[in-house]
Amino acid sequence: MEHDPDSAHERLVWARERAGYSTKESFAAAVQVNPTTYRAYENGQNGFAKLAARFAAKLGVPTEWLLEGGALPASRAPDLPSTHSLGSGETGAVTKLDLRLPMGPGATVDDYVEEEPIEFDLAYIRSFSRSPLSRLRIAEGVGDSMFPTLVSSDLVWIDTTQNQLLHSDRIYAASINGGAAIKRLRPIDGGKRVLIISDNKMVDSYEVDAQDIVIWGRVIRFARDL
Repeated sequence: MEHDPDSAHERLVWARERAGYSTKESFAAAVQVNPTTYRAYENGQNGFAKLAARFAAKLGVPTEWLLEGGALPASRAPDLPSTHSLGSGETGAVTKLDLRLPMGPGATVDDYVEEEPIEFDLAYIRSFSRSPLSRLRIAEGVGDSMFPTLVSSDLVWIDTTQNQLLHSDRIYAASINGGAAIKRLRPIDGGKRVLIISDNKMVDSYEVDAQDIVIWGRVIRFARDL
């Protein structure tokens, strides 16, 4: 027998838990909502009609039911978080960007980037990063301009706490002249300009003004094994 909580915020709580998101914070990350703002939705302090379709799609329930209640029709399976674990220890959720960051000539960044959380063994994450899990991202790249360092479809770990160009010749995920890219960056001309370096020797490096780059974070790990 399907459950029918009385209010929209109660249905949101029930659907989130049913879909496998154990905490408000993990689901907030999945739907790109500030955790404090999302908590207000579940607590009934604010309505969420404008975001209901996004929430419902992620939770595998009809938008109409989420907002208005009634019998819950059969629906597709909810979008459960994937799990990657090295053992039975504590796990943590890391947000995956549903965006293929181009490693070739930059393409325009999508206006909307959907995200989903993936559960990893916490010991595995801590083996290469001490940054808060909320500041880590995973994204997929395409193209061959960073070959052989990165291969097309490699998953890369991005540490968004490292969003300043403090380390020369490191690989960063960034927006360059409005296009998404994964590139090796080198500050030049006293930091006023940046040399954009492709590891593929067939692709020429080029310079841009520092103000034309927005660094999202530094690439700290490649994940061909996920």
